[in-house]
Amino acid sequence: MKLTSHITRRPNLLPTLETLAQRKHAEEKAKALIEDLSGITVLVAKKFTNERTAEGLQAAFCLTTGCISLGLSQAEIPHNAESELNFLLAQGAEQVFQAGFRHIKALALMPCQTMVTDFDSDPYIQQRNIKALFSELCHAEANRNWMGDEDYRREFEARGENLRIIECAKWLRKNHFSGPVKDKELDANAVISIAVIFAITGDGRIVARTGQKEIENLIRRARESAPDVNENWKKFLSKIPAEHQPSLTVRMDEYRNTLVKKILSKTRIKTIVTDIQNYHAGLEQDVDYD
Repeated sequence: MKLTSHITRRPNLLPTLETLAQRKHAEEKAKALIEDLSGITVLVAKKFTNERTAEGLQAAFCLTTGCISLGLSQAEIPHNAESELNFLLAQGAEQVFQAGFRHIKALALMPCQTMVTDFDSDPYIQQRNIKALFSELCHAEANRNWMGDEDYRREFEARGENLRIIECAKWLRKNHFSGPVKDKELDANAVISIAVIFAITGDGRIVARTGQKEIENLIRRARESAPDVNENWKKFLSKIPAEHQPSLTVRMDEYRNTLVKKILSKTRIKTIVTDIQNYHAGLEQDVDYD
């Protein structure tokens, strides 16, 4: 039986330092690099941990190691110790650290969910989010597995998808059939769900906000007309900018054999309305009556 091997993934900075130590006549470069790393660590400790304690300085060094490793991993260079060392020496440790930190700041400004609130633009909240991501992704210890760059990549993809959903919802709101919906707060997933549900009848309207009566009327119209849902969705998508169509298509695929079938079935209208209100329309519904 073949045993599974467990390979510890070290922060990118460590192999570069080992490579530097193996180079001949590199004492001056090594000394300068260590001084730079020490200076960065002190600054990180002052801002993020505690420069007055050994624990604070140790934590700051772990964050420095991880942030520089993130900067190296995201650089457009061949990813081996030799190339990353050459890049680190050419750019300087501070510049590579700053590059890694810029990635963290940019990631923190991307939406971690599809709900938009006033808190998202609050400077205090933004700084708190940057600090939390910095601590989460950049803490790297020499004797422990580090996957900060992979975690960064996954989080970047997830937040990028959230951003696409939000931008799609904003476009739908702007083109709402009875006039733009201008609320500052936004439940983007709910907007997309409402638009997809109302598009099944093929009446040409873009619906981004709804109420209980409108949902009831939609269900009745759909049952009376027995619409060609797939054809109506195609017509609906033809009105939508190409960059927003994937977000809508995903929701259509999700609803095709679930919610839409329920709408067109003999399920009680009140039951379906409650289901849509509780699980699909979210905060993007006007309360008509209890």
